[in-house]
Amino acid sequence: MKRFAIVLAGIAMLAAPLLATSLLATSLLATSPAGAHEYKLGALEIGHPWTRATPKGTTVGAGYLKVTNNGAAPDRLVSGSSSIAARFEIHEMSVDNGVMKMRPLKDGVEIKPGQTVELKPGGLHIMMVGLKAPIMTGDHVKATLVFEKAGPLTVDFIAVPVGGVPGGAKTGDGMPGMSGHQH
Repeated sequence: MKRFAIVLAGIAMLAAPLLATSLLATSLLATSPAGAHEYKLGALEIGHPWTRATPKGTTVGAGYLKVTNNGAAPDRLVSGSSSIAARFEIHEMSVDNGVMKMRPLKDGVEIKPGQTVELKPGGLHIMMVGLKAPIMTGDHVKATLVFEKAGPLTVDFIAVPVGGVPGGAKTGDGMPGMSGHQH
């Protein structure tokens, strides 16, 4: 019986460092920055899809991300969908004579070979129209992006605070006079 107790004690001493290492690795994964998520679909790399929390009663939300085409042929982000919204649209924002204009891009966004296209506040972006519930800080909003050639890809848009950007800074969408303006 003594020998069995000694063997068990030895196993426990050997296992303790392994258990501590496993717990440390798990805690590091759990606290890694939300911005560290990327996706790959064929020659396309999709980097850090994110969104902003929306105030109660808001019926639209916006999505942002980067798409890099590492292939030899162009592709195009043509549409998408999310269960949290009635519609998923690709929009362009511009300023014409001091007036901000936003319009849907019916043909989507082309990503040429070797090019990175960034959907960001104040420019190209995704509009989730007809939200079924507010987007809360920390939410992972599941959506499917549809590319003309590469096909569909399901991603998580991670929600930062209202007016925020990944990394915690505040922004006014980069548009003159638009401090605090939300999409």
